[in-house]
Amino acid sequence: MTNEINYQKNVYTGFFSVAPGVWGMKDVFVNIYMILNPFDGNWVLVDAGLKWSAPKIKRMAKQLFGEKGSPSSIILTHGHFDHVGSVQSLAENWNVPVFAHYLEIPYLTDKSSYPPPDPTVGGGLMSLMSWLYPATPINIGNQINVLPENGRVPGLPEWKYIHTPGHSPGHISLFRETDQVLIAGDAFVTTKAESAFSTMLQSKVLSGPPKYFTYDWNLARESVSSLLKLEPEIVATGHGRPMQGSEMRESLENLHDHFYHLAVPTKGRYVDEPAITNAYGVIYTPHSNVNKRLLAINILSITVLAAAAIFTLATKRKKSKKYKEALSYEVW
Repeated sequence: MTNEINYQKNVYTGFFSVAPGVWGMKDVFVNIYMILNPFDGNWVLVDAGLKWSAPKIKRMAKQLFGEKGSPSSIILTHGHFDHVGSVQSLAENWNVPVFAHYLEIPYLTDKSSYPPPDPTVGGGLMSLMSWLYPATPINIGNQINVLPENGRVPGLPEWKYIHTPGHSPGHISLFRETDQVLIAGDAFVTTKAESAFSTMLQSKVLSGPPKYFTYDWNLARESVSSLLKLEPEIVATGHGRPMQGSEMRESLENLHDHFYHLAVPTKGRYVDEPAITNAYGVIYTPHSNVNKRLLAINILSITVLAAAAIFTLATKRKKSKKYKEALSYEVW
């Protein structure tokens, strides 16, 4: 195996290679993955992105698999809005089953909303705007199936799943033992998910689960511990670029060892008390102390600063381009 992951984006679809037989694609700020079954030539889709992701996913599938442009199944790491946006349309169009952990079923069958996102956790615009993110359930009852209890992944005999709750009750991660490839979902991520800049620019930093949706920090820490014990060599997550090698291992160990300092927000709705869930959905959420007026002021302030930063960056790039054009003219 080479020392560096091939992260060259394909011009047509924007997908990237993670490991042999594993590809990913970023749509705005979230990743989806496609995994080949080398024994029968079929493939599996992991997560389904945003509501408008379906055409991109189909183009990627066609380019990778040609006539086998539909998967044998769709596996969901969890059911948050940015991971299931296109799952219903894709499952119906392809006529394929969808699989999720049994503790995630209430949020996929219109039985329960998730614990509300927490915009007070800090970290950037993605957190501040999280009060707008839908936590209501979807209903794919006609397509959804429960993953087998033995940890096997339907359609992927080389892979197993690990229950990694904390970010969501039925969150799972996928692991291929032969070359120690881990698709972690949002159990941890490889960018600062709370920051719009980091997320959009894919700044590479191994971090805890997105703070604004994580409802139980003790469970989240146990999940990171479970994944660390697998000793992964390559990790691909729901947000951010793939990481591998010593840099990744040291970062994951550091996150585990200093989880409550690095991952857990200093304040927030679920910091001192988690939401409580069971197989039927959410049964208790801590009281929210959100000051909506202060929140609106903070959002406005950060939006103005972000716009100013983008304008400054664009101006610098324009000047740099003009300088390079002038320089090339002089050389000519």
